[in-house]
Amino acid sequence: MLARKRSKGAAALLLWWAGALLGEVKVLEDFTLIDGTGRPPAMHVSMIVDNGRIGWVGPASQVRIPAGAEKINLAGKFVMPGIINLHGHIGNTVDLTQDAKFFTRENIEQNLKTYASYGVTTVLSMGTDQDLIFHIRDEQRSGRPSVTRVYTAGQGFVFKGGYGGLAGVNPQVASVADVNAEIDSLAAKKVDIIKLWMDDHLGTQKKMPYDIARAIVDGAHQHHLRAAAHIFYLQDARQLVDDGVNGLAHSVRDQPVDQALVQDMKKHGTWQMAATLSREASMFIYGGDAPFLALPFFTRSVSENVLKTLKSPAYQQTIRSDPEFSRYRGFFETAKKNLKTLADAGVRYGMGTDTGPPGRFPGYFEHWEMQLMVEAGLTPMQVIVAATKSGAEFLDAKDLGTLEPAKWADLIVLDRNPLENIKNTQTIRAVYVAGNRVN
Repeated sequence: MLARKRSKGAAALLLWWAGALLGEVKVLEDFTLIDGTGRPPAMHVSMIVDNGRIGWVGPASQVRIPAGAEKINLAGKFVMPGIINLHGHIGNTVDLTQDAKFFTRENIEQNLKTYASYGVTTVLSMGTDQDLIFHIRDEQRSGRPSVTRVYTAGQGFVFKGGYGGLAGVNPQVASVADVNAEIDSLAAKKVDIIKLWMDDHLGTQKKMPYDIARAIVDGAHQHHLRAAAHIFYLQDARQLVDDGVNGLAHSVRDQPVDQALVQDMKKHGTWQMAATLSREASMFIYGGDAPFLALPFFTRSVSENVLKTLKSPAYQQTIRSDPEFSRYRGFFETAKKNLKTLADAGVRYGMGTDTGPPGRFPGYFEHWEMQLMVEAGLTPMQVIVAATKSGAEFLDAKDLGTLEPAKWADLIVLDRNPLENIKNTQTIRAVYVAGNRVN
């Protein structure tokens, strides 16, 4: 599997010897590599990491360890790329309360540390960020982060009086005439993507008209930015795909996708960037004792107050009293089936969770999402590629997503093989972001 890379990697290693490497060097020794490309795993592999980037990767028997390098024995371990979440929300929630006042450097950085501790090394924050996020993002990109990398849509578009966004944060547009100035402002902030909400919350709120959504997509493209949309209904997905949206940030949930949508997505290169299955499950799972409430892998990152509330019969009754509660499981099952249909048809897809709002817990939910994707009918390898290589491709992040020479060493060390059981992504021994070991 590694033969194609060997000659180039060996030449690079010889250059390193001849040039006397400068800076921090780590050698990860003798592990099984799942590189994110979809190629079969390779056993007894070693990797040299120099100043946070992969300098060489190949058979452990061929590694030449540079003088002074830190050697890390990973015999019996499995190494995969860091997880990329294409749909999260950063910094607005404390315990089970969401409010723009929580959007502080301290809370943002705590979220990023939590993601990183679970091996989620990159997250795309989808539209509820204040401008502080740009400073944090730019600081990361000017150096070597030791927490999760953040990409951002800044402030996503909401129809005036309609569904979506966060109070006090998002621009509310009432007409096509309102769009251009807001697009120009976001482009000047150098957002990574433009986000819009297209939903009526099951008929209870106003939905963005198509002409406004089309103007947002067109405006994004005029600034050489991609556009992503929150959708729920099949008809809205069809319209937005025809209008050139680059990514759907949720699955269609009202009915099965049809061949017309499949063909349109393939024709236009539209991504199912996130199925957000864990988000859909969160709409009904707290109506009783959620099965993960006693799992140490979950409880290590949530407060005692949160656990107490989620276990409370009164809180669970509140969840069950939602007038639409009986419909949520059906939407979840439809989302699973639609992901499988699109994947089988060759539509591009990534992994995303909509974590961040109350009850959608950063870190744990990304692993649960991958389990649900397997339950939907995808293989563990398909899911790992979606959550690594494909995520990087959607973000146009050429130095992320796979464990190959010259790319950033964003990786997870696991005790057990996730290709045998996707739940083994939870057997985390260590996480590295840009070669920095996460605490």
